[in-house]
Amino acid sequence: MGRSRRTIPEELLLLALDPATGTTAQPQSLDLGLAGAQLVELALAGRIAPDGDRIAVVLPRPTGDPTLDSALELLRRRGSPVRAVHWIGGPRLGLRQTYLTHLERCGMVHAVAGQMCGVLPTTRYQATETAISRDIRNRLDNAIRTGVPPDPRTAALAALAHAVGLGKHLYPGNEGRSCRSRLRDLIRHDPMGGLVAHAVMDVQNGVAVQPRRPASARGGPGDPAGVPPQARRGSMARAAAR
Repeated sequence: MGRSRRTIPEELLLLALDPATGTTAQPQSLDLGLAGAQLVELALAGRIAPDGDRIAVVLPRPTGDPTLDSALELLRRRGSPVRAVHWIGGPRLGLRQTYLTHLERCGMVHAVAGQMCGVLPTTRYQATETAISRDIRNRLDNAIRTGVPPDPRTAALAALAHAVGLGKHLYPGNEGRSCRSRLRDLIRHDPMGGLVAHAVMDVQNGVAVQPRRPASARGGPGDPAGVPPQARRGSMARAAAR
C-alpha cells in the first residue's frame, strides 16, 4: 500500500485531534473506531470481506502498512470468519498511541511534553500538516452540505466519525444539529463502513458481550445503534453482496 494515500485510521485520528488542546476527542470510543477503521481499510485493499456480520480474510498478502498488517495477521490466525463486534470489542491496548506515534514519525503531528497539575507528565499532539487536516474536514463538509453521494472512503470515514461520537466535536451546539444528522445519514453510502460503524456502536452499548436476542427484540427506541433491525440486516446484506 503506497504512502501517497492516508489510511482511514489516520484520517479518523486527525479528525479527532483538537487543535486547541492537543488531545483527542472521545478517547475511549476512538480506540474502538480505530480498530473498526482498520477493518474498512483492509476491505478497501481487498484483504478482507464481510460474510454476513462476520469478517473473513480473502487475501492474506501484506499491505505494506505495519499496523494494518499486524491486524491482518491476527485475523488470519483466527482461521475462520470473526464477528465484527467481537473483533472491535477485543483488547486494543495502545492502538491510539500507536497511531499518534506513527503520525508523529510521518511529520503530521508534533508531540508536546507537559505536566498535569504540575506533577503528572502528559503529552499533547499538535497537527503540523494543517492542510491535510483541512482537506479531510472539507471532504466531510462537502458530503454533508452538497448532498452528493461521497466516495467509499469518505462515506466510511463519516460512518466511523458518527459511530465514535465525533459529530458533536466537529459540529457542536444547536447550530450543528442538522450537520450531525446528515453525518449519521452518510452511513448508508458504504456497506462495509456501515457494518463496521454499527459494530462499533454495538460494542459501546454492550451488545457484543450480551447473548444474542431475536431481531424483533432490537428495533425499539432502546436499540443501541438507533437503527431498525430491518435496516441493520439490509446494510449487512448489501455488504455481503459487495
